[in-house]
Amino acid sequence: MSVALSNRFQGGKAFGLLKARQERRLAEINREFLCDQKYSDEENLPEKLAAFKEKYMEFDLNNEGEIDLMSLKRMMEKLGVPKTHLEMKKMISEVTGGVSDTISYRDFVNMMLGKRSAVLKLVMMFEGKANESSPRPVGPPPERDIASLP
Repeated sequence: MSVALSNRFQGGKAFGLLKARQERRLAEINREFLCDQKYSDEENLPEKLAAFKEKYMEFDLNNEGEIDLMSLKRMMEKLGVPKTHLEMKKMISEVTGGVSDTISYRDFVNMMLGKRSAVLKLVMMFEGKANESSPRPVGPPPERDIASLP
């Protein structure tokens, strides 16, 4: 966060501006992928990129455009697939090619659109399928009586 931003705004306003800046950066990267001939044959690319951006922003805890080890740990726990630190380091190395300790948005999109099946990609795809198959009930729970209890 820049010094000017932190001095002028506090709390929710500063966080909102930070998130808006991050969203603009990620949208710019998405435009690069849309213009890239390598991905021109990808089906539903704009929708996929929008979904990737939302998921990435959800887990970019430090709002710096990178998913670090602790953010990845939180992501895996939230998806119901807790991993050890060594497993997560291996996942980050697999996604980044071993050149970084954090996952940038470009690395994330390359992984999700790529042909290789990284562990993180499989987990993210599984999470999407799990949410589709079991719709959550809405409204208050149904009334029950003593006889219906186990």
